[in-house]
Parts: sequence; structure tokens; C-alpha cells
Amino acid sequence: MYWYKLKSLVILIFGLVMLTELQACKPEIKNNDSFDLTGYFKREGALLKKLNKPVVKTVTHNKVSETKTVHISDWEQEFGFFIESDINKPALKNSYTVATGDGLTLYKAKEKTSTVQELIIKRDGQKIKYILIFTNSEPKIYGLALYKTNQRLTYYPDSLYRIETIQHVKLLGTNYDTIEGIIK
Repeated sequence: MYWYKLKSLVILIFGLVMLTELQACKPEIKNNDSFDLTGYFKREGALLKKLNKPVVKTVTHNKVSETKTVHISDWEQEFGFFIESDINKPALKNSYTVATGDGLTLYKAKEKTSTVQELIIKRDGQKIKYILIFTNSEPKIYGLALYKTNQRLTYYPDSLYRIETIQHVKLLGTNYDTIEGIIK
């Protein structure tokens, strides 16, 4: 009887290990209704890195600005906020309504708690003219929201990207930040 239980336990453990290994081999499931924002910005970053065009970059914090002409070496990091706003994740499947017309595609969050509230893509045929992303974040700690962040991300291929952030921190006030890059 002891050997029978031990054999059953070994078979059960082996089965669980095999099931875990099979799960790890599954391809990533994509929300096929959504635009692949991550892939798009990784491709744009690779192209811009190859072209190595100068960027007139302006960083503004509460109306105080600094402008420099730079060469961006890590476009994936530069596009980080855009990449993080990708709604093409399995957990977000069915979280957005989609409206299309006149070259525009609008993804709108069904829930107010979604970080990405809207993703707007304007196309001329297959070519993307611009991408707008509106995000809203209000993390809670022990049920209390200590800060609220709203962002507007704008991208015009080969010419401009802009990240506008308004962050209200309880007891400290509101900060207005903008990062704008004009690609020469």
C-alpha cells in the first residue's frame, strides 16, 4: 500500500511539472483587437537609432525649461512612457471599446480605473500620422490616494514626441512636467 501511494505521488508531481513546463512554452496571447503599441515604438526606436538624427529636446518643470540638441542613444528608454501604455495585453482583453472612422481608431477604456484611458491613432492609408495617449493613475495605499498623475502622450512619426504630465501630490501640491523632442 505504501508503494502504491508513493507511486501515485510521484506520478502526480511529474504531471504537475510537465503541466508547468507546457504552460511556459505557450506563445504570448495578444489582444488581437488592439494596436501593438510596444512593437510599433520598438520599430520606430530602431529606425531612429539607425538614422541618428539630432533631437531638440526641451524639458520643462513647473514652467522652468531647458532645451538642448542631443542624439538619443536609447530610443526604447526615450519611448518608455509610450511602450508602458500598450493596451495589447491579455489582462486587458475586452477592457476597451473601439471606434473607427475617417482614418481614426479610438480605444476607450470601459473602466475609470484603467491607467490608459484613451489611445487614438490617426492613419493616412496604412501610414500612421499621429498617436495620442491619455493616461490616468491614482494608486492607493491602504485605500488612500496619495497622488494622482495624468499624462498626455503625443507622437508624430519622424518629427515630434511630447509627454505632458500633471501630478498632484497630497500635501505637496501640483507639478507640471513636459518632455518634448523635435526630431530634425
